[in-house]
Amino acid sequence: MPKFVNSWHNVTTKQWHQEIKPCSQPAVLRGFLNHWPIVQAATTSDLALSQYIAGQDTGKQVDTLLLASDTNGRIGYNAELAGFNYEKRQYPLSAILSQLFKTASDPDAVRIAAQSALVSECMPAFIADNPNPLLADTIVPRVWLGNKVMVPAHFDDADNLACVVAGKRTFTLFPPEQVANLYIGPLDYTPTGAPISLVDFSHPDFSRFPKVREALQHALVAELEPGDVLYIPALWWHQVESTAAVNLLVNYWWGGSIGSTDSRMAPLNGLLHSLLCFRELPPAQRQAWRAMYSHFLLESDDEILSHIPPEKRGIHGQGTFVAKQAIIQWLISSLTRLK
Repeated sequence: MPKFVNSWHNVTTKQWHQEIKPCSQPAVLRGFLNHWPIVQAATTSDLALSQYIAGQDTGKQVDTLLLASDTNGRIGYNAELAGFNYEKRQYPLSAILSQLFKTASDPDAVRIAAQSALVSECMPAFIADNPNPLLADTIVPRVWLGNKVMVPAHFDDADNLACVVAGKRTFTLFPPEQVANLYIGPLDYTPTGAPISLVDFSHPDFSRFPKVREALQHALVAELEPGDVLYIPALWWHQVESTAAVNLLVNYWWGGSIGSTDSRMAPLNGLLHSLLCFRELPPAQRQAWRAMYSHFLLESDDEILSHIPPEKRGIHGQGTFVAKQAIIQWLISSLTRLK
């Protein structure tokens, strides 16, 4: 039997800030957004949802993935990992929704996934009409619209609130330390921007991926309906399966590079840079560098730098904009020399 994400009912903003968020564990907030006008429209009728979207749609075309029905809607690579199994197009949200309703009863319909569309561009009135009391107004939501589609297990470097508006979604989550058991694909060549697992955790192939048995011992499942919210802490792996003919989700990312408008550095870029540096080192040197990384990167700054005056801590300190830019330029220069 799967282990389910802990569910909270009648959540208050005080509970969110004092009890749920500080734990940094996945949590389901049942029915938290039932009062949203868009959720009420979605649960009233297909026509009500269509009218709501059409009334707010700016006509902005959004990135949309199209998958043949024989993919079962699982976004990923082709058989040789030489390309991806979808075509990317652009359509307005209202046109996508109309097509979803038109093909809802067709089992061979093309699978459709409009992904990560900025609400501020395609439905700007949504934000004032459907406020999220848990987060700052500066955190801009994104909309995800499609039919029966599966996004493979991946991680985000930001905290995430996933809010189901229409349809149903099943999330399968794994803690960050299970990465060794998830069979991750190429880090620098990914279907959706983030590294993904090659495993379909809804139907795992244990003969090909034997370590998945261990991963599943640590998996958490969340089954969501309209009005439900799932909190996904940063770096938690999550597979997302949309199980209805029409599914609409709004999400909020904060505290990381993804979804941010302040050009924050992405830790994944640091990992890729490290791989370039380390791939030709002998095992003994790699092991020695493990101690360096643990000490300088993972330990508390206060603990390892107490012997240095705060104003002299360089890159470990708060630093100045000039110093930060100098380091960035040095990294650009060093990478350029590798060509």
